[in-house]
Amino acid sequence: MKRWGLFLIFLLLFAAFLPVAFLYMQPARVGVDEFYFGVSFDGTSAEEAFPLIDRVKDYANLFVVAAWGIATNQTALDMVCDYAADADLYFIVYFAFISRTAYPWHQQWLDEANCRWGDKFLGVYLNDEYGGKQVEGNELFTFAHNYDDAAKRFINGVKYGPSGVATSMTDANDKGIRLFTADFLLYWWDYLAGYDVVFAELGWNITSNRQIALCRGAATVQGKDWGTIIVWETDNPPYIGNAEKIYRDMIDSYHAGAKYVIVFNYPVYPENNPYGILSDEHFEAMHNFWQYTKARPRTVHGVITADTALVLPSNYGWGMRRSTYITEDPIWGIWPEDDKAPQILKNVQWLETNHNLQYDIIYEDSQFNYKNMYKQIIYWNTTLP
Repeated sequence: MKRWGLFLIFLLLFAAFLPVAFLYMQPARVGVDEFYFGVSFDGTSAEEAFPLIDRVKDYANLFVVAAWGIATNQTALDMVCDYAADADLYFIVYFAFISRTAYPWHQQWLDEANCRWGDKFLGVYLNDEYGGKQVEGNELFTFAHNYDDAAKRFINGVKYGPSGVATSMTDANDKGIRLFTADFLLYWWDYLAGYDVVFAELGWNITSNRQIALCRGAATVQGKDWGTIIVWETDNPPYIGNAEKIYRDMIDSYHAGAKYVIVFNYPVYPENNPYGILSDEHFEAMHNFWQYTKARPRTVHGVITADTALVLPSNYGWGMRRSTYITEDPIWGIWPEDDKAPQILKNVQWLETNHNLQYDIIYEDSQFNYKNMYKQIIYWNTTLP
């Protein structure tokens, strides 16, 4: 009888606690949900963009003009932007650099973009993959004294480039234009270099929630916006993942709170495809995703926020990638994985399994008070179960 009494007390306590636990586990609702979903275009003429815009305009609201050849031809660029705006799409334009001499019309074009297209013009996608290019090819620097020095060299390389003069970022900032980029590594330092929005690249059989944790964590702590761009799975045709894979990445991105979700669309495959590499099945997945966002608005159903942050050492520029392609990731592209790497990777894998989209990966940095942003802080050298 005594045991039954204790059991009844337990049930009463559990029943009393259950509503609180249920509320705690619900995704956090958002106020105004400014969400952009769309596709990139990297064709060679303005006319090539029109069929793609017509195909997606009923289930997307964003078009990324990702063709440098278009961005160096004012007539073609105006045609694409006009067509996108007339289709009621927001748009972002890729610039390898904002020219002052080779294409001096860039300056006036950007000055007048907001007047001409209003809020449909979201900003400039200024170059990309600085983190990936440094780790995989040492494109910004080949030597650094230590991790702190590497971080400084990276930030300066992004800001100033090989010329040592920050013309593009300076010009964009002076004009009040938001700067976007995409990357698959070192998001934290992309933001520190001056980007307003970074798109985490999801693909290549790399764990998507790990990329989300790195990019969302950097954005959250630094007070920036973030998104995802779904890229290739392999470097062989058909390149991009199947419809099921890209749909899953879209859904995860949306649930995790991404402000932007983009489907990368390059090159053309097969040769007669008027839409790039996207097939009917991919467009169906995009349509279904758009319908999902309308059926489950985040203002009502909320987003999955990170309640836990894994804090890595200051300026620890390690991508921690593992896939069939990658078995080791050099730190800053210079040093081999050090003695901290195994413990960090073990903790990341545990968090992936046990927290899924509810954890971020951030870095020790005295500039930011991250301790008040998460319910639980786990340092890199903590021993998890």
